[in-house]
Amino acid sequence: MRLHWLQHVPFEGLGIIEEWASNQQAEISCTRLYEGDPLPSTGSFDWLVVMGGPMGIYDHDEHPWLVQEKAFIRQAIDAGKTVLGICLGAQLIADALGARVYPGPQKEIGWFPVRRPKDAPHMIPDELTVFHWHGDTFDIPEGAVQLAVSEPGINQGFVYNDRAVALQFHMETTPESMEALIEHCGHELTDAPFIQTAEEMREGVPHMVKINAAMTALLDALPIP
Repeated sequence: MRLHWLQHVPFEGLGIIEEWASNQQAEISCTRLYEGDPLPSTGSFDWLVVMGGPMGIYDHDEHPWLVQEKAFIRQAIDAGKTVLGICLGAQLIADALGARVYPGPQKEIGWFPVRRPKDAPHMIPDELTVFHWHGDTFDIPEGAVQLAVSEPGINQGFVYNDRAVALQFHMETTPESMEALIEHCGHELTDAPFIQTAEEMREGVPHMVKINAAMTALLDALPIP
């Protein structure tokens, strides 16, 4: 198994996904888009994981590689690769599949529940308190199935063709990756209904056992060559 992942900022890594991939004895490679790394050919990997970042998917002037990245994600999907997008990565998959990405009704930062719609695939638990750090959301692309929704009525995930999964929220989070987000994006922690303080987020660390287990189960359920 060959897993390639796309990194948008140096402080957002794979989290628990890296441990899972290592246990699969996967060959892991990375494109650091913020450093100008070239994208590989779609024939060089089996899985593509697209991680998060503080930029928006339409910030082309500041991050011109976004245009090429979105085309690359679509190529990977069309080539039948297993594709997983987290947060910004989920929004990029939505855009690549022709869906609208736009500011959500509320920013969600911290530990809040998501639920799996009644008819959604059993890729995630029926309800789970997960870690969020996002302001934008997306429409469900044509041909995709909604996978998760949160209390403010925000789309939180979808699956396309049983092998492309987009998750707005983070189940890969570790204590270290959460602290990195607090350090680098703490200016977003304003007083709002669905934004927690750094201390409230740290109090939620016990949730990581369940979300990491849910992420591992999701990865196990996806097609592995």
